[in-house]
Amino acid sequence: MLHAWPELRALLKRDRDAARSQLVQRLGAVHDAESVRVTVVIDGRGREIVIEHPSKQDTLTVIYTPSSLTADDVIEQMVGRSPDPATCEVATGDQAERSTIEALGSVWVPPADLLARIERAEQRLSSKVAGLNRSNAREWGTRSS
Repeated sequence: MLHAWPELRALLKRDRDAARSQLVQRLGAVHDAESVRVTVVIDGRGREIVIEHPSKQDTLTVIYTPSSLTADDVIEQMVGRSPDPATCEVATGDQAERSTIEALGSVWVPPADLLARIERAEQRLSSKVAGLNRSNAREWGTRSS
C-alpha cells in the first residue's frame, strides 16, 4: 500500500516512518469499525522479525520482516499456515503476489478497494464519535441546569 497510494508514496520518499505510521493509523479505522484482525507486514531491515501492537491490542499487529525475507514472503507463509486461507484478505498492488495468495486460497483486495473500505470505516467512526459528543452534551447540559 505504501507504493500503491499516491499520498503514501509521496510521503514515503520524504519520511518512511511517517508513511508507515499513517498506513497503520488508517488501517486502525477498519480494525476498530469492523472489529476485524488487521496485520500489516512491512519489509524490515534487521536480522530478526519484529512484531508490534501499536494500539496495545493483539488484533492490530505490525510485522517488520527480517532483511532476509520480504513482506510478500511473510504474507505467503501466514496465508499458507492459516487453518482457513479463505478467511484471509490480502491487500496488495503486486500482481505476482495476488496470483500467489489467490492460489493459496486467500482473497485479494485491490489497493483502491482497501482505501474505499478505510474511508467508509473512518466515516462510521467519525459519525459514532459525533453521536457520543451530542449525547454527552445533552447529558452535561441537563446536569448543569
